[in-house]
Amino acid sequence: MFFPAISELEPIARAAGDAIMAIYSQPFTVEYKSDESPLTAADKGAHEVIVQALARLTPDIPVLSEESGPEVMGLRHGWSRYWLVDPLDGTKEFVSRNGEFTVNIALIEDGKPLWGLVYAPVLDRLWYGGKGGGAWRVADSKRESIQTQPHREGKAWRVVGSRNHLSQATLDYLARFGDIGRGEIELVSMGSSLKFCIIAEGGAELYPRLAPTCEWDTAAAQAVLEGAGGSVTQLDGSPLAYNKPDILNPWFVARA
Repeated sequence: MFFPAISELEPIARAAGDAIMAIYSQPFTVEYKSDESPLTAADKGAHEVIVQALARLTPDIPVLSEESGPEVMGLRHGWSRYWLVDPLDGTKEFVSRNGEFTVNIALIEDGKPLWGLVYAPVLDRLWYGGKGGGAWRVADSKRESIQTQPHREGKAWRVVGSRNHLSQATLDYLARFGDIGRGEIELVSMGSSLKFCIIAEGGAELYPRLAPTCEWDTAAAQAVLEGAGGSVTQLDGSPLAYNKPDILNPWFVARA
């Protein structure tokens, strides 16, 4: 099984982070796409950094980014292996300047996230890994292996949820695990793919997402979580698959 060399991928993610932070540190304008999601120069700059670097590193592996044009999107169904990139996951968090945004780079093979890297530029933390290959966190100049921690009987469920998309359907789903008001669930809201990474490093046990996401939002962090021993499945228990006809994900649950 092929796993990318982190020594080659980490500099790409950090360079994209530098491009993002160059915009983040000054006033910037916000555009809006047809679906009303925000777009900034940071999204575009990080996209160019990553796509060009991956093309040099692995010219035989195509790249699909959230900011790719429709011609690339139309080609993706013929790919058995490709890079799937969200150059700035959490643009709303970027616009609100709360620091909870990430760079996501995943390698997809036969509809599965084989390997992924998530980098949080403001936090200067990086996570990477893949199912069957382990998972790691890089923080404070230290690189260490990470592993999920299962829920302990009698303890509150530690749940991470979306800061901007915590739907009523999600709250109804959580009700089967306990009552938030009675302390049976400890719910922490945050942006971007950080939620998966918190579970991967043992800081939470559950992330239900009963609201829209796209494949580039989840692939890299799913790979990290699976490398750390966790899982990401649809509500019926089937795997969360990639390169589907529709780029939108179904509802899913990430678990330790």
